[in-house]
Amino acid sequence: AMAISLAEKFITDNSTIVDLGCSTATLLIKLQKKTKNKNLTLIGFDNSQAMLDAAKKKLKKETYKNKFEFKLVNLEDELDFNNSSVVFMNYTLQFIRPLYRENLLKNIFKKIKKNGCLILMEKVLENNSMFNRMYIDLYYEYKNTRGYSKVEISRKREALENVLIPYRTDENMKLLKDSGFKSVDIFFKWFNWVGIIAVKN
Repeated sequence: AMAISLAEKFITDNSTIVDLGCSTATLLIKLQKKTKNKNLTLIGFDNSQAMLDAAKKKLKKETYKNKFEFKLVNLEDELDFNNSSVVFMNYTLQFIRPLYRENLLKNIFKKIKKNGCLILMEKVLENNSMFNRMYIDLYYEYKNTRGYSKVEISRKREALENVLIPYRTDENMKLLKDSGFKSVDIFFKWFNWVGIIAVKN
């Protein structure tokens, strides 16, 4: 909801809105309902065909004014979009191999219109190891209260080991600035999760 509220400040008519790692397109569909007065092309990229098929199935349940496109891609490759006023990247950059992250962000920067933005949500590491451990423990406790068993939490943690590679918040901020974004700010933080907005001035 916060990401959509921020996006509304940057969306311009006749532009594209991109979600990198769109999953089943929940974010794009919610955004479409709040931007009916604008002519937009909403593009979802994901590396899972099953997710994109589920997204297309969702769209069949309702008629939408704006055009939706879905593309099966490896985000480490060249991305096919342009004229974007807003790009979302929610919990996706952390799965890109570190070697490719700056190149990906530079690619995104080039494809965003002047005064457009990238909205990035990420899992992060803390500079202080005590806080890092505490936030992770609190997050696991939260998952436990949401019905996940300790075995499920442990299996998920093991499955993501060496696949999800988080950076510190300051490392992500530097990466965005090095990629061309000069105006960068944190708009959300909850334990070891953070939301960052980066504007192309």
